[in-house]
Amino acid sequence: MAYVFGPVPSRRLGLSLGVDLIPPKTCSYDCLYCQVGRTTCITAEPRDYVPLQDVLEELKKSFETIRPDVVTFSGSGEPTLHSGIGEAIAFVKNESDLKVAVLTNGSLLWREDVRERVLDADVIMPTLTTVREETYRKIHRPHPDLHLSRVIEGLRSFRGMYQGEFHVEVMLLSGLNDSEEELAGLKAVLIEIAPDKIQLNTVVRPPADPGALSLDKEKMEKVKNFFGPSAEVVAFIPPRHRDQHYDSLSAAVIEMARRRPVRTLDVAQVLGLSVDEVEKLVKGLRVKGYLRSQEHLGEIYYVSGKD
Repeated sequence: MAYVFGPVPSRRLGLSLGVDLIPPKTCSYDCLYCQVGRTTCITAEPRDYVPLQDVLEELKKSFETIRPDVVTFSGSGEPTLHSGIGEAIAFVKNESDLKVAVLTNGSLLWREDVRERVLDADVIMPTLTTVREETYRKIHRPHPDLHLSRVIEGLRSFRGMYQGEFHVEVMLLSGLNDSEEELAGLKAVLIEIAPDKIQLNTVVRPPADPGALSLDKEKMEKVKNFFGPSAEVVAFIPPRHRDQHYDSLSAAVIEMARRRPVRTLDVAQVLGLSVDEVEKLVKGLRVKGYLRSQEHLGEIYYVSGKD
């Protein structure tokens, strides 16, 4: 399928059926830490980036055979850039009893039209990494029209009108936003926004820029304690396993690797296979050129070998 993918393992959501409304790699940011790679089309203007009817037809077909934990709007770029995301969310709610999550960088929530489009989602998960404009521009390399003060105000405004679960992801990068000054500023703003959860993350898959360095578990725990009871570390949680039928194991592995770097352990947990079985499968796909390996923090990840 062109727009619906998975299910894939999610550390925060379980088994997630992904919906990709944006061509790769179209985004309002060009984040240092992005696991999808560098942004090739940077924009802050919502429009119909892919045919919505085609997306809905793929979703309907998926619902006939797949039973995920959640339908997640994410993928190759910023999902709120698609002006039809509201219609897609409504379709999922009408055609199934599944939860809907939106993984967003939060950069467009200052726009009233964007806020209105995602109000019916069950879970909204925006990102906030800093309250300093200089750091914001270093980490996210945003579209020139975007500024941090407006992004933060958008999060506040959305929180005031949204009735679902609101989880703010804080992506922490060593030497960039992990100082006492940075964390104190973030904590003050997050107290004002009052999300249901503060989800602390760091780089765990190969990033777009090698300068995006992760924090270790000890530092992440210290940050969690500093932010208080609503904070949790999500960076090192293994993907939750749930058995799922696939017509083709090879196709499933290739699809996972095409969307994001995966380890053999990740694949094994999703497909209900042993690590040894997955390693044999991966070996064959590497020989045929469908996968290639990358090393990150001492672990081997696999990505698509074909464009």
